[in-house]
Amino acid sequence: MGSSRSLIFIPGNNQRFLEKSKGINSDILCFDLEDSVPSEEKEVAREYIQKIVGELYNNTELKKERIVAVRINSPKSEHILNDLNKVVINGVDAIVIPKVDEVSQISEISKIIEKLEHEKNISNGHIKIIPSIESALGVVNGFNIASCNERISSLVFGIFDFLHDMKIDNSDNDIFTGYMYARAKVPVDARAAGIDSIDSIWQDINDLDGLNKDLKLGKKFGYNGKCIIHPSQIDHVHKTFSPSKQDIEWAKKVVQVLDNAQKNHATGAVRLEGKMIDAVHYKQAKRILDSI
Repeated sequence: MGSSRSLIFIPGNNQRFLEKSKGINSDILCFDLEDSVPSEEKEVAREYIQKIVGELYNNTELKKERIVAVRINSPKSEHILNDLNKVVINGVDAIVIPKVDEVSQISEISKIIEKLEHEKNISNGHIKIIPSIESALGVVNGFNIASCNERISSLVFGIFDFLHDMKIDNSDNDIFTGYMYARAKVPVDARAAGIDSIDSIWQDINDLDGLNKDLKLGKKFGYNGKCIIHPSQIDHVHKTFSPSKQDIEWAKKVVQVLDNAQKNHATGAVRLEGKMIDAVHYKQAKRILDSI
């Protein structure tokens, strides 16, 4: 999968928004079948999503380098099979699974995806899974979920359902203490499993100052990107989660020094600008350069 700095949710039942998504420069386009779509409109949303995914799939210039994802309904809903049967198609790169509580939910959905890939002539293993952690149980099981399946490419933190599950009033201006542990744990679990993490949405699209403060906090927690609900938030998100010029220069030096050390059969840590660097720094440097 490519970069995951930004994941924008696009209601699957809104044809105007779906059409506009063709010009959105988010790293991940996530067509939504869950919260933004009423039960009576789920089927028409599946049809609309099929259509837009097909248009993107058949026009590489239109799709660009963006990842195309679909957020299905929760594992506990009655919609899972209908969702997957309709949206596991050529052109879909990932399935976002909301409200994941435990590993068994991922295992079951992965088996269905594998079966549908085979039936629809999609490359085996192409479609990735992005679990969304939105409950106390999901937070407790975070690392097990993140590491349970080779399809999993990143974890998402869903703040508002988490606050609801914890019975914390999200209208309280001091809710930070209520979600701090969970929000900080998700990127740790993801990093330990070797995958990315994507922070929860910033709901007030008119409060860009608040968004930027929240972005800086998310980056300090270790997130690789953020979920968004409006295109106006994209540039702010990309600015925060893109490597700086200093980061890129550092990464180039690390790769060059350690590659040279390996050619000279040197082992262990080596010195760069007065500091010792080793294999861990090499991985960090490659990650930065791969994200450019």
